[in-house]
Amino acid sequence: MLNYNSVIKNEINQGNISVKEIFPIIKINLRGKKREFFTNVGKNLNMILPTEANTSTTSDKLTAIWLSPDEWMVVTNELVSKDTNKNELQEMLFNSISKTTLGAVVDVTDQFVQLELKGENVYEIFSAGSPFNFNEFKEKKGSTTQTILNHVDVILHHKDENVVNLFVRRSFAEHLYSWIEDTASRL
Repeated sequence: MLNYNSVIKNEINQGNISVKEIFPIIKINLRGKKREFFTNVGKNLNMILPTEANTSTTSDKLTAIWLSPDEWMVVTNELVSKDTNKNELQEMLFNSISKTTLGAVVDVTDQFVQLELKGENVYEIFSAGSPFNFNEFKEKKGSTTQTILNHVDVILHHKDENVVNLFVRRSFAEHLYSWIEDTASRL
């Protein structure tokens, strides 16, 4: 983790919607295809990576989000210390996967901002700015998708009923957050 500065300065609490940044959270991008890759990741993370499109798997400490047939984002479920650059999870995976040429491990903690959206109108906000059909997504806990929201690439993870984690690149986070706040005020 680099010198982490939150780009979101306040929480949105309007009507039936609340939006806040969740930080600091470790985010690691994993890529690999070999059987040994899956075995090694399973042993290190104590969980199985999801292999079905647009799904996730969750353990006590981690969530793995499917991004493509050979790519996942692994996210910590608990906050980590923001006073350190030491990332034991990334180091462990890098040593057992990247160094052994089984796949690639990249720390994307500082690249993505994680927003948590809660409320009954969450999907109305998404529908206002995304071409994606959220009917099946909102019915299945753990579902994921990569889509466009107000012309910005995002990753969505259905965490719980009316609770969605949204991952957006840091450079677009403030713009998207303002759009979400504006859209929530109109619901």
